[in-house]
Amino acid sequence: MEAAIDALSRELSKLRTGRASAGMLDHIIIEAHGIKSPLSHLAVVSVIDAHTLSVTPYDPDSLKELERGIASSPLGLNPSIEGQRLIAAVPPLTKEHVQAMCKIVVKASEDVKQSIRRARQKAFDTIKKASSSMPKDDVKRLEKEVDEMTKKFVKSAEDMCKAKEKEIKGS
Repeated sequence: MEAAIDALSRELSKLRTGRASAGMLDHIIIEAHGIKSPLSHLAVVSVIDAHTLSVTPYDPDSLKELERGIASSPLGLNPSIEGQRLIAAVPPLTKEHVQAMCKIVVKASEDVKQSIRRARQKAFDTIKKASSSMPKDDVKRLEKEVDEMTKKFVKSAEDMCKAKEKEIKGS
């Protein structure tokens, strides 16, 4: 269940909200010197302000490849070279983009809830297999604990998604 929440957190951090976030570039793959690598292996991404990212490459020779990779990503960023780094302004979101992002958040939320429920079912199956050697009170207590834990993780996932939707709509 914790793994599902961690995966949701990573997924939500990749979504563009109109505010600059260093995590929004994590999924971009750059081809530099004939090798494809994640942007995070080639450069340091930092936030200058709410609407501007700075990308400083470890190898200054890969600046052009980084610029090409970021510009060709689906994020709609158009970085410019400023000395030994790239500056990428995060444009404001359109109404259609906000709606599309909210749909992605809802789908991610549902996927995580299903994953949490599958984990609950596995726990119940394990309890049932072990129930022959345990008192009925312990079985009921364990099932109740699993249910409470499931509710806690589902609530956590819902809260994360509501916060992300609010962030997307509020930008």
